[in-house]
This record gives sequence, structure tokens and C-alpha cells, in this order.
Amino acid sequence: MLWFLKLLAKIILWFIGLSLAFVLLFKFVPPPVTATMVMNGDGITKDWESLANIDRNLVTAVIAAEDGKFCSHDGFDVEAIETAIKRNAQGGRIRGGSTISQQTAKNVFLWQGGGYVRKGFEAWFTFLIEKIWGKRRIMEVYLNVAETGIGTYGAEAGAQRYFDHSASRLTKTEAARMAAALPLPQKRSVVNPTGFTRRYGNTIAARMGVVRRDGLDSCVYE
Repeated sequence: MLWFLKLLAKIILWFIGLSLAFVLLFKFVPPPVTATMVMNGDGITKDWESLANIDRNLVTAVIAAEDGKFCSHDGFDVEAIETAIKRNAQGGRIRGGSTISQQTAKNVFLWQGGGYVRKGFEAWFTFLIEKIWGKRRIMEVYLNVAETGIGTYGAEAGAQRYFDHSASRLTKTEAARMAAALPLPQKRSVVNPTGFTRRYGNTIAARMGVVRRDGLDSCVYE
């Protein structure tokens, strides 16, 4: 039994050391590839851009759509998680309560899909990137690794795919439509959206004014 405990302790220490090393590395170096990119099997089209070259409209849009408390939480939105748990207990479509920080941790270091084991790792990496990267770097990485279409990753590749121009000059409507498609980029249309996606994009566009007015994206630009 003692040998097993020693082995377990070594594994835990190695994991902590490796995870810290990768988080520190990716604070300065763009993640070259992610498990999601490799496992999707749809090819990989991506083009890393610094946050300075991504239009603020997209930052505002994803905060409006995904995580209105991005600048005020420490990586976890407890209220959103509790609400998601209650809704899921009632049945129907499964809803998540993940913050942008959690999504970034999952996208960069882990794999898609649920499960308590992955959620546990996700919490650990979320804690690390919040402490080591800070909000601006988290947003920068998120907007470069998020799936924006089939085989397409990041704001720049998405903007080129849908609008034939750089992510540095996205209009409010373009940014809102990209943000509306983010949860299901393989199923929701960014160009000429209809039905729910169109309505959701319009809702996001309206929320963007609140985000900007109340400074809900200020931590990214302070």
C-alpha cells in the first residue's frame, strides 16, 4: 500500500509540474495545436492574431454572449453554474455554466465532452490561467483557439472565412453573428443566419451596448 501511495504522490507532483510548465509557456507562446483540432478530423485552418489586431467588437460580443461577468469573476461563475444545474435537473437540452476562462482551459489543455474527471482538470487549469495569464491573455487565447466553423479556429480564420476580411475590422453585426455561432459553429450559420441564430445574434448586438456602457470588457483593455 505504501508503494502505491508513493507512486500516486509522484504522479500528482509530475502532473502539477507539467501543467504549470505548459501554462507558463502558453502565457507567452501561442498554443500550436489543441486536442479539439486534432480529434475533429475536419482539417485545421487557423491564423494566430494578437488581441491588438482583433476588433474590440468581437471581444464585446463574446462577453455579451458567453460570459457577462468575465471581468469580475475569478474564473468561475457560481450563480451561472447553479442555474445550469437546476435547469438540467428539469430535463430537456443540457445547458452549461462555463465561463470564457473555463472554455479556454478546456480548449487549450483538455478535450471536448463532459464527465467529472475532465471537469476536475478543467477547474485546475482554469485556476492556473486566471492566476498566471490574467484576463487579457485569456481572452487573446480564447479568440485564437475557439472553433469558429468546420475545421476553422480563431477569430482571424473565421473572419476571413465568413467576411473575406481581417478580424481587425469586424462590424458590430459581424461580431455578434460570430459570437452567436460559437457554441455550435458546425451547425449555426454566420453568413445570412436564419431562425434562432439570427435572433440570438440580434440579442447579442443589443447586449454589446450594455457591455461597453458598463465597462464589462474593461479588464481586457485596462
